[in-house]
Amino acid sequence: MPDMSQSHYDTLETRSADQRAAEQLAKLNAQLARNGASALRDLDALAGLPVLRKSELVARQSEKPPFGGFPVHNVAHVFQSPGPIYEPGGIGHDWWRMGRFLHAAGIGPGDIVQNCFGYHLTPAGMIFESGARAVGAAVLPAGTGQTDLQVRAAKDIGCTAYAGTPDYLKVILDRADEMGEWLAFTRAAVGGGALFPSLRAEYAERGIACLQCYATADLGNIAYEVPNPDGGLPEGMILDEGVIVEIVRPGTGDPVAVGEVGEVVVTTLNPDYPLIRFATGDLSAILPGTSACGRTNVRIKGWMGRADQTTKIKGMFVRPEQVADFVARTGVSKARVIAARSGEVDVMTVQVEAEGGDVGALGDTVAAILKLKGRVEIVAPGSLPNDGKVIDDRRSYD
Repeated sequence: MPDMSQSHYDTLETRSADQRAAEQLAKLNAQLARNGASALRDLDALAGLPVLRKSELVARQSEKPPFGGFPVHNVAHVFQSPGPIYEPGGIGHDWWRMGRFLHAAGIGPGDIVQNCFGYHLTPAGMIFESGARAVGAAVLPAGTGQTDLQVRAAKDIGCTAYAGTPDYLKVILDRADEMGEWLAFTRAAVGGGALFPSLRAEYAERGIACLQCYATADLGNIAYEVPNPDGGLPEGMILDEGVIVEIVRPGTGDPVAVGEVGEVVVTTLNPDYPLIRFATGDLSAILPGTSACGRTNVRIKGWMGRADQTTKIKGMFVRPEQVADFVARTGVSKARVIAARSGEVDVMTVQVEAEGGDVGALGDTVAAILKLKGRVEIVAPGSLPNDGKVIDDRRSYD
């Protein structure tokens, strides 16, 4: 089979930044029109629109089932994810845009993909199946579980590629070893969990090139790894061409600087389901520069944790939105709430990046906004960790 991973899926991947911005703006304004909103002058203006959070989507769907009143078209399937949240699914060409990732992973005509993502209620199985169809690969719709049968099918059919969570492939391979069977997997396209370096290395030792993507049930593919031309580990994840991604400060809709960790907010350009500024709840950061593979789109570091850091301190919930309100009201550059224990009592410290200030006044603002009293500690600008955390729970629950 030819190595498809080093070729480009289409010309969208090699557009100039100006061409990509202009074409995405046109599609974005079409999406806004579908939602009854006004057109924007440029992509930067997107930051002025409200963020749509999953809790709001659940509430909207409860009021206007099943899709919350969004202008949804060409629905072939309705899926249910935890929440519950209901997602539409289409059967048009590569509706979730997964083919771009599978192509980068080297999967194409002649491959048989053992698709171990679930096919029941949630859309993951269909998402990867539509991507395999887009690149001309055949699919074994294996789903999850029944490992012995998975091994037998992989051997009998001669499956060459795996799609599923990162760790389940190891379960299949280890069981095949116990059964004395050799499997023909050479490629793996994974998602839905962390791909740890040690696991990737183990697959490489078995002759399996493993790459991961970042996708959600609501948005489809958001970003994906490509092989490193130098043979090392992939350098971040390249954004899919069918989405606009912003990294914002948790609890706000305000974009952060390149390299700063924040919450991933995605606008999909799928005309069948126009989600605008949908907050994923995940943390990541934009990498400077572009990939050495020739794809010109922006890269992100990949999944770096959860943005929803809501924490209960002294019986009261402290939310990222409150920390953002504190920063806005006081004018400090950054703030971080630290929850700890002293003896058997919760204690709260609020670290603020500033060139100085009135600790007493800042403490009063903390009490007014967070509804809790805490110690304020002023630290030098740039000294707080770049990890996206605005609430750091350091209490041990062991």
